[in-house]
Amino acid sequence: MEERVQKLLSAAGICSRRTAETYITAGRVSINGETAQLGQRADPDRDDIRLDGQPLGRKAAPLYLLLNKPRGYVTTLSDEKGRKTVADLVSDCGARVYPVGRLDLDSEGLLLLTNDGALMQHLLHPRHQVEKTYHVTVFGDIRDAAARLAAVTDLDGEPICPARVSLLRQSGRKAELAVTIHQGKNRQIRRMCAQCGWKVQRLRRVQEHTLELGDLPAGAWRYLTEDEVAALREA
Repeated sequence: MEERVQKLLSAAGICSRRTAETYITAGRVSINGETAQLGQRADPDRDDIRLDGQPLGRKAAPLYLLLNKPRGYVTTLSDEKGRKTVADLVSDCGARVYPVGRLDLDSEGLLLLTNDGALMQHLLHPRHQVEKTYHVTVFGDIRDAAARLAAVTDLDGEPICPARVSLLRQSGRKAELAVTIHQGKNRQIRRMCAQCGWKVQRLRRVQEHTLELGDLPAGAWRYLTEDEVAALREA
């Protein structure tokens, strides 16, 4: 079946689609001996597709991983600043996989990675509103903390859907809250907490749709079960 060449390079585990586009633009990709053009389509079962003269491998089998991302890792496959990436943590999984969504450098917890581009787009599309739950530890004036955070419906002039918030524990000026959102705006929970005047001490994602982090150690990963993958497809 014909697909865009940049998608074929990505599916083969060679690079991301964005990187593939730069390879094509630079003239490094050929189809049947002719220099490929951006947006050109090809069939890997019929066409001779090459990068730098080397034939494109067969499409990698789909993989689905759940990683417990620690603090101090960026959610990308490479980093121009030389920081540690989540790709370093899953380098032994057997294929090139891509993170579904993001956790910022100082956030931790559940991160889904896959080489299944269709499922990735399905989960990231706004219309599916996949719920994600976080445990966030905040410091400051925490009176009525859950109600105050749930009342935040605007971020810098942009309306957001109210979060579901419950108090897990509190002591003095510190509280731990469970926060469920489905929009995933940039640094959304940290910005919501800032509006309440709190300092975020820890932010950890513990659930995404039906996937739960459980007791997976920080920095460890596991393959998803068939039932877990099926549930994500129904999200």
